[in-house]
Amino acid sequence: MPVTIKSEDELNLMRKAGQLLAQVHEELHDALRPGISTLELDSIGEEAIRKRGGVPNCKDYEGYPASVCISVNDEVVHGIPKAEVILKEGDIVSLDTGLIYKGFHSDAARTWGVGKISPEAQKLIDITQQSFFEGIKYAKAGNRLYDISKAIDSYIKPHGYGIVRELTGHGIGKELHEEPYIPNFRQFFKRGITLRPGMTLCVEPMITMGKRKIAFLDDEWTVVTLDGSLAAHYENTIAIRPEGEPEILTIIN
Repeated sequence: MPVTIKSEDELNLMRKAGQLLAQVHEELHDALRPGISTLELDSIGEEAIRKRGGVPNCKDYEGYPASVCISVNDEVVHGIPKAEVILKEGDIVSLDTGLIYKGFHSDAARTWGVGKISPEAQKLIDITQQSFFEGIKYAKAGNRLYDISKAIDSYIKPHGYGIVRELTGHGIGKELHEEPYIPNFRQFFKRGITLRPGMTLCVEPMITMGKRKIAFLDDEWTVVTLDGSLAAHYENTIAIRPEGEPEILTIIN
C-alpha cells in the first residue's frame, strides 16, 4: 500500500479527529487515580470518544476487546483492561487509544504516574516524551523518514534506556495503520522515503528502563519487558506541512 497524501480537506477532518482525541486523553488523565480499575478507565475512555461523535478505533481491531490499550508498569503496549487490575500509588500507566471521525483516524498515547511515583519512573516518562519531540524536529518536507528514527535513538541512548524494536510508529489516515512504518531506532545505511507535505504519521517511542527485549503474554496482546523493567510510551499523530515544523494533530491547540 503506497503512502497516502492527504488533501487540505482531508487534513481538516484529521485535525478535528486529533483535537477530539486530545480531549479524550485529558479526561482519561483526570480520571487516573489509585483505586480505579483499568476496566473502569476503558469505559471512561469509550464514553469520552462516543459523546464527541467519534468511534473507538481500537475496539475490535484485529480482535482487540477494548477501546483503550492500558499498560501498567512493565507492560509496554496493548494491555487489556480488566476489572481485577486496580491501579495503586506509584504505578505508571500507558494509555493508547484513538478514534474515527468522519472516516479518518487519530491515534495518541500517554504515560502517566498514578499518585506519587519514584523519580526514576518520572524520568523515564519525561525522557520518552521528549524523545518524541526530538524526533519530530526532523519531520519536515524534504527530510528522510529515518532522520526521525535516528534522532529518537540519539536522544535515548545516552540515558541507558532500551528502545523497543519489534513495534514502530506508522502512517495513518482512512486506516489506523498505513505505510510507512517508523522505527524508533537508528537505521544504519538506510534513510527511508522522502517526507512530503500531506503525509500523516504516528511517531511513538516505546522505551524501557532496562533491556529492550520484550515478550507477549498468553492473551496474545499484552507486550511486556522481558526483564520486568518499567516501560513508557508517548505518541501523537502529526502532519507534514509544505514549510516549517510538522503539525501535531493530537495536542490541544
